[in-house]
Amino acid sequence: MTRSEPALVLRPGKEKSLLRRHPWIYATAVAQVSGRPEPGDTVRVLGADGRFLARAAYSPASAIRARAWTFDEAEPVDAATIAARVAAAVARREGLGAESDALRLVFGEADALPGCVVDRYADQLVVQFLAAGVERWRDTIVEALVAATGCASVYERSDAAAREREGLPVREGALRGTAPAPVAIVEHGVRYRVDVVGGHKTGFYVDQRDNRALVARFAAGRRVLNCFCYTGGFTLAARHGGATEATSIDSSADALALAADNERDNGFATPSTWLQANVFDALKAMLAEGRTFDLIVLDPPKFAPSAQHVERAARAYKEINLKALRLLAPGGLLFTFSCSGAIPVDLFQKIVAGAVFDARVDAQMLRRLAAGLDHPMSMTHPEGEYLKGLLLRRM
Repeated sequence: MTRSEPALVLRPGKEKSLLRRHPWIYATAVAQVSGRPEPGDTVRVLGADGRFLARAAYSPASAIRARAWTFDEAEPVDAATIAARVAAAVARREGLGAESDALRLVFGEADALPGCVVDRYADQLVVQFLAAGVERWRDTIVEALVAATGCASVYERSDAAAREREGLPVREGALRGTAPAPVAIVEHGVRYRVDVVGGHKTGFYVDQRDNRALVARFAAGRRVLNCFCYTGGFTLAARHGGATEATSIDSSADALALAADNERDNGFATPSTWLQANVFDALKAMLAEGRTFDLIVLDPPKFAPSAQHVERAARAYKEINLKALRLLAPGGLLFTFSCSGAIPVDLFQKIVAGAVFDARVDAQMLRRLAAGLDHPMSMTHPEGEYLKGLLLRRM
């Protein structure tokens, strides 16, 4: 790499975040682009005074105009570097999957591979390339994953909205092997089928593994309500933990059908109630009926995809939490989550506290909840902490 590389020159004062090793360079921070970089090209990022700040992947269509690969001027960005980062990410997960054969192997910026997500379900890998830089190195990344894991089947699910914001087309399909049928996994003694082709994200919410185990720990003897249940992860964990009954709500008939299949696979003596409905409407109806539950899970989809949606999302989070608190019996537990990266932890806690006040109940916070150890957060990239949750007990 030489000084003839394309370069981004920042506006005066816009180098501060890079000096703190934050990996994103916004379009509004860029004063000048030298050379003619293409999407995914590596560019030098320079301060207004010309000093080197980073090498980054260029993305001309995105508000995040570049994502830093390295802050070390002597470190090249080449196939060997990318492959080594993949191998290191996989090695860091060794020992984390003892109670499950589903695990996140690569988590974007936290593993120095911005925009790349890789989940492993048994011997099936599912990859997402959500930024221009990792799109450029996709073949190198796939080859490194196969070498590091020994998995011969790799399926691509680069179909998230983040990819569209990068100006990249949706890509799905088998990269190694063939398109798989639902993959069987076991997590903390519970069997699940994962639809990696048609399911949400990469097929399953592997980030909630530890929180499902916590639900199972507290479920014995309780009546459970699981909202936005998808394929039944929290429901089956609660049943495995000894819940006396479970009602689960989701708007997707396909997800509920797979959830019912998962329940049958686990051989529970009695079936749960699977309700296809809008959660907001269903909670309102349950309140009118005077129903109560001893354990409620709220794991909604991303209400705030960007900062522009925060106010509207805050109202939605407050509404579902208020209704859930009113449905919760005294002594009952509420597991409530937000997966909106634009909603920080402190704001989410304030929203839930407001719901407690408006519900006119007393509640204790027993624990803050987060994604599992295979979803680390870079300390210089707090945006990586997208999943946050609270465990409350109604007094």
